Amino acid sequence: MEVIQYRITDEWDEERWTAVESIYEQAFPLDGKKSRDIIRGMFAKRMCQLHTIAQGTEWIGMALTGIDQRVGAVIIDYIAVREDYRGTGVGRSLLDHIKQWGYETVGCQGIIVEVESELTEENRQRKLFWQSNGFHLSEYVHRYIWVPETYQAMYMNFDTNNPLPEDGKLLFRSITRFHEKAYRGAK
Repeated sequence: MEVIQYRITDEWDEERWTAVESIYEQAFPLDGKKSRDIIRGMFAKRMCQLHTIAQGTEWIGMALTGIDQRVGAVIIDYIAVREDYRGTGVGRSLLDHIKQWGYETVGCQGIIVEVESELTEENRQRKLFWQSNGFHLSEYVHRYIWVPETYQAMYMNFDTNNPLPEDGKLLFRSITRFHEKAYRGAK
């Protein structure tokens, strides 16, 4: 098995985005994803990072993150693994790299991610993935005005002595601030 290569950038990289865009599109085929222009704008605002993972010359996973300095949290906006690599540990490996970066390099307290709350098998599997990686599901169900789906926040702490809030409403303040900044001024 070839060595997995992890990279992160906080600058727009057209070549790298083009290389992983199909993974993003495959994992998020509906209207719930951000457009290339919005993502490019997020980099221009210096508000996000692109994490990529490759095996040899094959791009096999990507994630888009942001940081909420107010609460000291990494926000995972999107994480995706190429379909033919799902279930092989690539997602866990990518998440482990993000955890290490968030704790050691950025100095955050933990990570926040939102998951769809509808009771479907796909959503159950997603929640199980996050829980198996140390995340906790908040009880609060959030409804955005611009999409029909409802969401819940999941979080993990790097240090139990300095935890993120467990209250889903408070966690969604971080998520909402991130989304509002991403869409602010977008076309």
